[in-house]
Amino acid sequence: MNFEKINIGQYTFLKFNYKRASFVFSTGEGNLKFNRGTKEGLDNLRNIKEWFNLKNVGYLNQIHSNIICEFKEDIHEEGDGIMTDKSSTAIGVFTADCVPILLYDSINNAIASVHSGWRGTYNHIVIESLKNMNKKYNTNAEDVVVCIGPHIGQCCYEVSYDLIQKFKEDKTYGHYKISNEKNHLNLQECIKAQLLKSGVRKENILTINMCTFCSKGYKFNSYRKTKNTAGQFSFVYIN
Repeated sequence: MNFEKINIGQYTFLKFNYKRASFVFSTGEGNLKFNRGTKEGLDNLRNIKEWFNLKNVGYLNQIHSNIICEFKEDIHEEGDGIMTDKSSTAIGVFTADCVPILLYDSINNAIASVHSGWRGTYNHIVIESLKNMNKKYNTNAEDVVVCIGPHIGQCCYEVSYDLIQKFKEDKTYGHYKISNEKNHLNLQECIKAQLLKSGVRKENILTINMCTFCSKGYKFNSYRKTKNTAGQFSFVYIN
């Protein structure tokens, strides 16, 4: 994916524009963190509006679920996927190794942001997001462009043998190679399989292939690396 590097002061964002939508992924450059439990984190969330010239910023209290919520101004419900069709409104998710997934339906001008760790991936949260977008905005999967952002890659994501087997029992993955002999799970490959099963076109699945744990090109906040929950904020908005 050909993204644009955006520097705001000492901070760096990765941005990709498609039609009316902008997909944005924060990095850890400049020690940028989005921890809602700190004044710094809340200030940075508020700054998103100024930095990107937006009216609203929406996010959820994430609980590692497959719950999808519609954006409501100044209300932060529990869930792990947020959607809207409002313009000038960034909706985003917090990640510190988990997978941020940003979706855009260019026909109905609807967007969604999804937080998908192993639990969300196992419970097909990205499929739930497409179903919810269809119910609310008449979204068809074949019209959706998906951006998968930086997350812990298979290179560094060792899990238990039992968890690998749980994933392999899911027929969604069939011929997909979702793990290796070291019990390293490939969350991105699992998510791609789910998207394709849902009808998203292969050419509409875009990826930033950067591992939050071992990336040498950009600094990222990684929970596995530092045990710090203050991570990235990935968001999408309609211009």
